Order: sequence, then C-alpha cells, then structure tokens
Amino acid sequence: MVTHVKSIDELSARVGTHLGYSEYMLVTQEQVNLFAEATGDHQWIHVNPERAAAGPFGHTIAHGYLTLSLIPVLLGGVMKVDGVGMGVNYGSNKVRFTSPVPVGSEIRAGATLASVEEVAGGVQVALDVTVEVKDAAKPSCVAQVVFRYYH
Repeated sequence: MVTHVKSIDELSARVGTHLGYSEYMLVTQEQVNLFAEATGDHQWIHVNPERAAAGPFGHTIAHGYLTLSLIPVLLGGVMKVDGVGMGVNYGSNKVRFTSPVPVGSEIRAGATLASVEEVAGGVQVALDVTVEVKDAAKPSCVAQVVFRYYH
C-alpha cells in the first residue's frame, strides 16, 4: 500500500516513519543485458547464463548498480507526494550491495524517511531503503538515497 503524503510540507512530520514496501518486481535477463549495453559492463556473471551456471552464484545475477537504479521505480509504489512541481534524484549517501540479485528473482523495496531539509524552492529528502529478494535470507541492497522535491 502506498503512503500518500498530501504536500511537501507534510513530509517533515513523517521523519523516522517506515513508509512501507513496494510490490515485487521481476528482474529479467533482458533487463540485465540492456543495463550491460548501457553501461559497458558485460561481466560474465551478469550476461552469460551458461558460464554463470558454473560460477559462484550458480546463475546470472543483476548488476549492483542496476538494483540501485531500480530504487526510484520501486519507491513509486511506496510513497506518493502531492504538490510536487518537480522531483529529482539527488544522489546517495551510502550504498551497500549485501547479497546478489539472481536473474529471474523478484525484488521489492522498503523505505524509512530518514530526514527532510529545506532547500531553495523545496525540500531534500533522505530515505533509508532496503531492497529484498523474495524469500532471501538477507537484503540485496541497503542504501540511503536522496531526492529533492520542488514546489
């Protein structure tokens, strides 16, 4: 269920609140291959299913940065803020890839609102995000991501 925030000004009241979880999203080999094309990272653990089957993970895995790049999409299913004229990804304060994302698995994101700071024309929001593979023992990515929302 999406946490619905009525305005940018209402965000500050939610600092420290766990906002919920996104729906699960399937990670496909096609996504991984397209990410490899876009970034030039063609390492066999990502793009060669035959070789990866004999490798350390037993199958291909998603790039860590692909997992990170899916966070904004996943967060769309966690939080919606009304009254935003424009929102931008502003960066990450900390990122760790703690467990692989097997191709063919489903991932979701959970988020806690860590901080809200005023900036010219809007606010800067930091979210503590955990990306989980369905039925995995530990998270695949733990990150603090930063967005700016402008009026």
